Amino acid sequence: MSDMGHGMAGGDGEAPEDEANSLSLFGAVSLGTGVMIGAGIFALTGQVAALAGDLFPIAFLAAGVIVAFSAYSYVKLSNAFPSSGGVAMFLREAYGLGTATGVFALLMYVSMVISESLVARTFGAYVLQIVGLTPTSFWVPALGVALLAVAFAVNLAGNRAVQASQGVMAAIKVGGLALFAIVGLWFVSSSNFTNGSTGAAAVGPGGFLAGVALAILAYKGFTTITNSGGEIVDPHRNTGRAIIISIAISAVLYIALAITVAGNLSLTEIISAQNFSLAEAARPAFGNAGVWFTVVIAVIATASGVMASVFAASRMLAMLSRMKEVPHRHFGLPGNLRTHSMVYTVTFAMALTILFDLQRIAALGAVFYLIMDIAIHWGILRHLRDRIDIKPAIVATAILLDVIVLAAFLWIKATEDVLVLIVSALGVALIVSGEKLFMRSHTDASGNMDM
Repeated sequence: MSDMGHGMAGGDGEAPEDEANSLSLFGAVSLGTGVMIGAGIFALTGQVAALAGDLFPIAFLAAGVIVAFSAYSYVKLSNAFPSSGGVAMFLREAYGLGTATGVFALLMYVSMVISESLVARTFGAYVLQIVGLTPTSFWVPALGVALLAVAFAVNLAGNRAVQASQGVMAAIKVGGLALFAIVGLWFVSSSNFTNGSTGAAAVGPGGFLAGVALAILAYKGFTTITNSGGEIVDPHRNTGRAIIISIAISAVLYIALAITVAGNLSLTEIISAQNFSLAEAARPAFGNAGVWFTVVIAVIATASGVMASVFAASRMLAMLSRMKEVPHRHFGLPGNLRTHSMVYTVTFAMALTILFDLQRIAALGAVFYLIMDIAIHWGILRHLRDRIDIKPAIVATAILLDVIVLAAFLWIKATEDVLVLIVSALGVALIVSGEKLFMRSHTDASGNMDM
């Protein structure tokens, strides 16, 4: 492998289209919270409740703790290797150019696109709570596809358009959700917290841990920030700070909102309305006005989440193309590599939005993300300990926690929805075999990459 590929994107991993210092610390935090809050509490509250039962607010807390351990590795990597490639560049530093980096980076990329489709369908589910369109089986994906098209247009306008939209949306949704949580907590009923043990009793500790695995998806948006390292002001400091601030803001909101939902609805009601549980939680205390308020916030949050995710995923795919870890064809499209990557990313997300329901999209995202996350931590322990000042015990703990919740999630899905395991296995197998085939096609007899 020649020179580890450092020449193809600049010494620090910048891409030719990067606009240095175009993202402030506030802008980076807005991107991170945009993905997290959009994909998190709106899309996953009901699904986590279905797995963890009455303990689902604690599942969000436990997920936050696990993500805090994971974030340690990303902060260390971001401070050492800030770049537009984010996770892809981290994997390259740990594993070098080759099949391992390509496979794990593609798992991350696919999980990011899955998150886009998850949030896009959530957008559709919430809009339909105030717009009487039927059948929902058509309109949920149709509205999701429309949102993805708008997100593409905003991203095409450039970094400053993304930052401006994210800043405004972040302020509205964080303020709106904080207001919802504060007022909602006033109306909680203590009897609701222990009224629906059916979920928890049926699956026990395994169900709770599976719920934690799914709740981790609500936080994974912090990795979006790592894909902007080449454009953040003072990236060696601010990338890590943005990660920590985003996780902290999201964790406080998630836990408060989960308690609000748990205190205003029975577990059965939460599970029945799992695709729009926050809107349903507003109904007992505030009636239709509360539903409208929640839906407006959900629409803003999900739109923000999709825009931020397209921003990050397209940059990661572009970096993988420059690293020659994936093939690239422009098919006559105008624009630069990053524009092409946006087209492919949004097209892929639209296909997932049409083909899969929310539950299966979320499950696939959790599996792919946790596998990649383990690879990041292992890469630090195995290959980067001499280059980065880390505490190995923290990184090892992150691996252990990931393995525990992933194993529990796979076990539960094996008993409830084996199709998720089949699709996950086929997806991983396709990525591994495709990457191996591609690597053979552009390496010489000595194993050196044709750069």
